[in-house]
This record gives sequence, C-alpha cells and structure tokens, in this order.
Amino acid sequence: MDPLSKLEEIFRHFPGIGPRQAKRFAYFLLTKSDADLAEFSKSILELKKSVSMCSLCQRFFPIGNKVVNVAAPICSICSDPNRDTDTLMIVGRDIDLQAVERSRAYNGLYFVLGGSVPIFDEAPDQKIRQKELMARLEQMTSQEEGHRLKEVILATSVNPEGEHTASYIAGLLKPLVSTHGFRVSTLGRGLSTGTELEYSDSETLKSALQNRR
Repeated sequence: MDPLSKLEEIFRHFPGIGPRQAKRFAYFLLTKSDADLAEFSKSILELKKSVSMCSLCQRFFPIGNKVVNVAAPICSICSDPNRDTDTLMIVGRDIDLQAVERSRAYNGLYFVLGGSVPIFDEAPDQKIRQKELMARLEQMTSQEEGHRLKEVILATSVNPEGEHTASYIAGLLKPLVSTHGFRVSTLGRGLSTGTELEYSDSETLKSALQNRR
C-alpha cells in the first residue's frame, strides 16, 4: 500500500469518518508545509505523554505541570473539593462529559464508559468499562456516613444504542440499589430522540438535567 492510501486507511478508522472524508484529510495534509507536518507529527507523538486517564472517572485529561501519582492519577474534577460527591453521572464518552460541563448545570462526579453497548451484542462487558464502573460504585457506596452515593444519573445519548446502554447499566445497578438505596435517574426529555449528547446545546442539557427522572 502506498503512503497516501495508507494514510487514508488510517483516517477511515476514526469515529464517524467515511472514505471520502478520509481522502480529503489525506490530500489536505499534502498541501501543508514540512514545518506544519512536523508539528502535527510531534503533537501526535507527545499525546500519550501529556495526557493521562483518571483512575476514578476514566476520562482523559492533560497532565500539565501537576505532580500526579503515575499509578493512580486523578483529574481536576475528581479532586475538586467543591464537587458534589453524592452524585455520579455515567456518560459514554469524554466528549459527552465536556458537553455537560459546558452547560454548568451539574456539579457532581462522572464516570466515562468509553463507549456504548450495541443492541444484541453478546459481550457487552467488553464494550464498556464495566469492571471499572462497578469498582467505582463500590468505592462510592462504602464511604463514611454523610458522604455516601445518593444518585446515579444515566446520561447516555437518546438513540437506540444509547438507551440500550442505559438499560444495561440499570440492570447492573439493581443489586447495589437494593443494598445501598441510592436513586437511579435518566436525563429528561429536553433531549430529542436520536440526539447525540455531544451535539446538544447548553440550555437543552440544563433542561434535561433539571427534568431527569
């Protein structure tokens, strides 16, 4: 495979990118200067070194100049003493978390599943961070009195796969709900059916959060 075709193939593996878009990206890079391409390549190579995954919420975050525990790094949201530690919002992807943060309507903690559960999938636990989620929930429900988990918000996209994921997670939570008595809610219908969370505007997300059920 020649270099141009190989690059197109790489772009085709990006989420939501089809053959035509992949080809446009590849040809766009051909128009850039050597300096631009060198900077682009450098940014990609440094990405893993400058970004870490939070050991609590599983989101990616820039390390910056902060000293972190390499074995168990914690992001600025999870380490913020002003966040509501009684509430946990479960989202599919980092970009969904960012959309909710932009709305400024939520001040609790998060957990990022890292994907969704396809309908009729035979191995749903391999599509999301199920093991890590259950460990996080166990941790939050075992905290000292007065700081225990009170609510879990299932904030998945309002489309068939997103709703299937929410239903699957709700099933996982049932034993914990029976034991610890926290509430499980979903976003209200301020979101239209078929909506991807990342494309929702701030006011719509505020309405969905305020009218969760």
